[in-house]
Amino acid sequence: MTEQQEASEDAVMTRIGQAVILLHAGDREEARNRLGDIWSELGEEGDSLHRCTLAHYMADAQDDPADELAWDLRALSAAEAPGDGPPVPRGFYPSLHLSLADDYAQLRRPEAARVHLSRARAAAAALADDGYGNGVRAAIARLERRLAAGPEAGPPPFPEQSP
Repeated sequence: MTEQQEASEDAVMTRIGQAVILLHAGDREEARNRLGDIWSELGEEGDSLHRCTLAHYMADAQDDPADELAWDLRALSAAEAPGDGPPVPRGFYPSLHLSLADDYAQLRRPEAARVHLSRARAAAAALADDGYGNGVRAAIARLERRLAAGPEAGPPPFPEQSP
């Protein structure tokens, strides 16, 4: 890979990161707009890691749970797609499946939620014993308790995903 290509790819992740900062600051609309622009530029043939990362965050920027599900499904599809770029790290999969489980729970589809929660739990072995890994494992446990308690119980596992 040439230096120019590497710099260009770093620029994509930087732009995604900038949109995520807006999202976490509460400017969901501007985050959606910026992520949408990047998605259009990447296209269906864009780097799998970029598409996965972008779609995962785009899901968090949605107001409608069905739209969130659609973007989380795109993130998982991008992660599983073979590509020329670097593979999506195995440590992404627990979060991808956890997000899908939460989406299905919000949409009152507990069986589908449990399937992805089980996949998130199985994939959690790839997580490091650090803040990120511990946070994802804790979110898995919270969603497990919420599903066990029924559809009326508690908030989603990631508060920043709530509108």
